[in-house]
Amino acid sequence: MTRANRGDRDRGDRINSVPNNAVPNNAIRLVGGTGSPYTQKMVALLRYRRLPYAVTWGIPAEVCEAMGVEQPRPIFEPTFFFKEAGDTQAVCDSTPIIRHLEDTYTGRSVLPGDPALAFIDYLLEDFADEWCTKYMFHYRWHAKLDASNAGTLLPLSMDVSMPEDAHTEFKHWVEDRQISRLYVVGSNDTTTAVIDASYRRFLAAMENHLGNQKYMLGNRPAAGDFGLYGQLSQLVGFDPTPRAIAHDVSPRTVAWVDLMCDASGLEPTERDWVSLADQPESLRGLLQEIGRMYAPAQLANARAVQAGDKTWDTEIDGAPWTQQTFPYQAKCLRWTNERYRALSEAERASVDTLLEGTGVEAMLSSNCITRGQS
Repeated sequence: MTRANRGDRDRGDRINSVPNNAVPNNAIRLVGGTGSPYTQKMVALLRYRRLPYAVTWGIPAEVCEAMGVEQPRPIFEPTFFFKEAGDTQAVCDSTPIIRHLEDTYTGRSVLPGDPALAFIDYLLEDFADEWCTKYMFHYRWHAKLDASNAGTLLPLSMDVSMPEDAHTEFKHWVEDRQISRLYVVGSNDTTTAVIDASYRRFLAAMENHLGNQKYMLGNRPAAGDFGLYGQLSQLVGFDPTPRAIAHDVSPRTVAWVDLMCDASGLEPTERDWVSLADQPESLRGLLQEIGRMYAPAQLANARAVQAGDKTWDTEIDGAPWTQQTFPYQAKCLRWTNERYRALSEAERASVDTLLEGTGVEAMLSSNCITRGQS
């Protein structure tokens, strides 16, 4: 989100610029928004891993400018700042950042050591980041109640002391911009019922699964848990309509979101991971929603990327679906397939047994369109 008009006074530097010497040398620095699911995903992960961090609640582009750091393209929340060969680099994209942190810091890993289990975790994280965000964006901007709530609060999260006239202007700009972009994620009057039904099934699957174990893959959180938490932090904690639905459908999910916010006191052991063979049947409920909704969207998007089409049309859950083509999501599909093919024969067999009949198999078939996506 970019500020439309700075008004009579430039608040950007005052809000976002933190002198380099004000941040401890060992702190991981990032900038993002309280209303950003990916920022909440990463802050919760940093807390869980007990990694020192310093978060600035602000606009990444303004912080990059204030620090004299080249902006990543595209730039979005959160943006991390890492020292590389003495220079500071700004980077986005939570999934590779999680892997970078795993390579840099030891202990309290969020990546299972078993490759088959790690693949399912990757699948869950990808689903959270690329499909569950449709729930979040749809509910936040489709209904007037939610759009007004977000339009009011998001500017104040940048500057709680913002003057009333500037706040009113910013609120209207944010609402107009985001509502006009609903088509990008496929949200419209035709797909509203489909998105709502998917969200409710997802919550029901979470309710069932959390009744069997504390986290998606056992009794310690993995990257996929943090991906799901990021989206749910907004759906349960920020936006009125999905919050009411969550309280009605899945009180366990509501409680889980509160617990995931800060799991720094958890003392995980390797025994807390549960092998794929021993996972409760309830895990398949989540995987079935991936196969039902995310798989057909990914395949249609990949075909559109390969054909050079700017939009794509398909049928999802019995309803027509049209949205903008995303080259990045085609890369996500390719990366998922690369990870699947990298498994050993025995590991792949274990994954296949779990996924059989879920619909996810369509994303992993030999006919899946993944070439030509760089």
